[in-house]
Amino acid sequence: MVICLPEELPAAALTSHHLDTHFGVTGTLTALFWATPRLRLWQHHLMIGLRKGHPAPCAGGPVRRLDLAGMRQAAAVGAGIRHQVWQRVVHGTRAATPWPTFEARYLADPDRYPLGSAVADFHAQPRVQAMRLHAATVGPGQPSVGELEMYQAGEVAYQHYRAASAVAGDAMLTVDGRKLAPASDALAHRITYLEQALAHLDSLDPDQRLLAVAL
Repeated sequence: MVICLPEELPAAALTSHHLDTHFGVTGTLTALFWATPRLRLWQHHLMIGLRKGHPAPCAGGPVRRLDLAGMRQAAAVGAGIRHQVWQRVVHGTRAATPWPTFEARYLADPDRYPLGSAVADFHAQPRVQAMRLHAATVGPGQPSVGELEMYQAGEVAYQHYRAASAVAGDAMLTVDGRKLAPASDALAHRITYLEQALAHLDSLDPDQRLLAVAL
């Protein structure tokens, strides 16, 4: 979750054990963001959880001190490479029905269509089987079946999705206390969330502080 911090909140309150008190969330600070490449030494105190590195990861700080553009560009490049790998992995298989469709059917009538049946039907699809076999053989970091719907949207669409997600996370708490989040894991709902989150980020003052939390 990305939290847009109130201006009056002191830096001393930005610790994991104060998150529930101030924001009603239970989690830990996570280094989602990158600090700007030319961050000066005297600006380090403005950052939250700043670590060493190039780029330097951090849990947050003022928008003007975060390299959001660099994060989006890097995510898009990485997504393009993963999509090309995915295309080779699933070559020759037919488009598959994404998991949220099976999940929705299960949730609508769990007695007649139990979770086990939903999982089995999803995994029985040749395209899903190809992805699972590749991940099991090659190892971590490979195209995930959890993003099947995003991959099937096309390479450019997947790059846009990953670039937007890199800075918006999975949910957002706005300056005025509104919680933005996808209504479900379906791509359409994720896109709606990303549209709302990016629009809110674009509306922020450059000195507005952001904080990333792993829930």
